[in-house]
Amino acid sequence: MRKDFIFTSESVTEGHPDKLCDQISDAIVDRFLRQDPAAAIIAECGVSTAIVFIAARFATNASVDIPEVTRQVISQIGYDQPDFNGKTSSIVTSLQEMPPDDRRRFDEKDLSEEEMDQLTVKNQATVFGFASDQTPALMPLPIWLAHKLARRLTSARLQKLLPYLTPDGKTQVGVEYRDRRPYRIHSITVIASQSHHPVAGGPDRKQLQDDLQEAIIDDVFQEEDIKPDKDTYIFINPDGLFIGGGPAVHAGLTGRKTAIDTYGEYARHSGAALSGKDPSRIDRVGAYAARYAAKNVVAAGLAGECEVQLSYSIGLSHPVSVQVETFGTGRISDEAIATLLKKLFDFRLAGIVKQFNLRRLPSLTQGGFYRKLAVYGHVGRMDIGLPWEVTDKISALGEFR
Repeated sequence: MRKDFIFTSESVTEGHPDKLCDQISDAIVDRFLRQDPAAAIIAECGVSTAIVFIAARFATNASVDIPEVTRQVISQIGYDQPDFNGKTSSIVTSLQEMPPDDRRRFDEKDLSEEEMDQLTVKNQATVFGFASDQTPALMPLPIWLAHKLARRLTSARLQKLLPYLTPDGKTQVGVEYRDRRPYRIHSITVIASQSHHPVAGGPDRKQLQDDLQEAIIDDVFQEEDIKPDKDTYIFINPDGLFIGGGPAVHAGLTGRKTAIDTYGEYARHSGAALSGKDPSRIDRVGAYAARYAAKNVVAAGLAGECEVQLSYSIGLSHPVSVQVETFGTGRISDEAIATLLKKLFDFRLAGIVKQFNLRRLPSLTQGGFYRKLAVYGHVGRMDIGLPWEVTDKISALGEFR
């Protein structure tokens, strides 16, 4: 098992074309579920210069103006350039209404155990959840820092601290590990797009580098325990100025940033897109349940790192396999932890939906629920109250330390 290594993770801002697509897809999911909590909806999006393509399949009583939702998201993110904006970009849709499935129209709060067992998964999936004691959110340090830098890029733009920034940006952090613990910051990369070339009033490269160093990097690391040192590599727009950014420069697709959505490749993820799916999809909600279990294991002190793997087969309600890996950090065996998880956690589709209230959160959350997950991570969030980030199983698990 590796002990000394360097690991990097990246994040992107909300205006990155792939994340724009994720947010559009999840905004559509939110809108359907607000009107009809039992709606089945799959929404996928692609963007390029002046055009957005949306493919959606749904079974619902709701009526949603998908192009209007799309234009709202584009405008709210801040795209107002002539070659891509929420008013004039073309919205092309391919919509398919699916036949209703009465078995999905239920109130999970009223289901008996037998009825919950009868609600089987409709798609096969192997999902992963992970937690580590490297950060307060129990997330790996590289993705935690990369998200903080990306968030800071957005806040500096919205607060007009750096008003020339556009919504598109990217960050990366490399962390050097000694004995599997974060030791120092190896490298930092910040790539930010600006609205104008220097000849048209935008900052030159030197000014941009100075501004981003002070307003982004220095600001983010001032409260971190591990800070950049004299040997840390810092790259700010290493390929030169990035003018405009967004879909006019590079295309985007829903579900193309699954590592950013989860653990920054430090731990495994299923590979399936998380965004654009209603809560009846086990490949989405199963990933949340696996994170919930892994986080509680670490929070309870049973391990310093924990990866939970859940495997589902079509036609069954329970996962066919629950596996645990603690990478040598467990205080009890991995097999014993897996046995505890099967006893204390409900990994059935209906159980996950019920515990996390996943079909009704969009109507209870101002500004939508799933759209907020579509940027800066579906897990490890401390800015919004995610039910799978709650550590309410500590007492039950802690008895076995």
